[in-house]
Amino acid sequence: MPLPKIAPSILSADFAFLGDEINRIEAESDLLHVDVMDGHFVPNLTIGPPVVKSLRAHTEMFLDCHLMVNNPEVLLKDFADAGANRCIVHIEIGDPRPLFDQLRQLNVGVGLTLNPATPIETVLPYLSEIDLLLVMSVNPGFGGQAFMPEVLEKITAARQEANNLGLDLDIEIDGGINVTTAPMATAAGANVLVAGNAIFKDSDPAAAARAIRAAAWPE
Repeated sequence: MPLPKIAPSILSADFAFLGDEINRIEAESDLLHVDVMDGHFVPNLTIGPPVVKSLRAHTEMFLDCHLMVNNPEVLLKDFADAGANRCIVHIEIGDPRPLFDQLRQLNVGVGLTLNPATPIETVLPYLSEIDLLLVMSVNPGFGGQAFMPEVLEKITAARQEANNLGLDLDIEIDGGINVTTAPMATAAGANVLVAGNAIFKDSDPAAAARAIRAAAWPE
């Protein structure tokens, strides 16, 4: 399985002090998860390329941008220009291959995700064409939701298929990740853990990230 990674989600950070928030967790993090919502694909509205550009000026961390949007094709170049390292698009919006092609041309990493109600079979044909598969363990659109354990079987199926194909694929899980659910996720086959509230709402975010890593991958 690929190396384990902790990905704090800035959705739960204090946006008034975003640079300071990132400084607090950077040493204990492997990448930064950036939730982009358009108010249409999901009901909430968050951030866009200008915030990613500000983040890029502040940190050298890998910026993983999860695009919960209806028309990602019109935004991909803006995110690439802003400094995104990877963009994750949803299978629910239709055939993702044109988006993959566009991202490769922009020299941006390719991620694909599916919602909890979407069958894992919809994404398995694309595993050899992506760098990361994100399995949502909550319904996208809002932070702080409860973990949905029924999605773990999707992670196991995806990891088995990736292994069968000889792929060094990152499999990420997002939603309700904490010290209790993290080991469940990694046991199923995930190696990238997105955590928002469990990190940024803690009085010591760095210690919280460290605790999740220790729980998920005990030495």
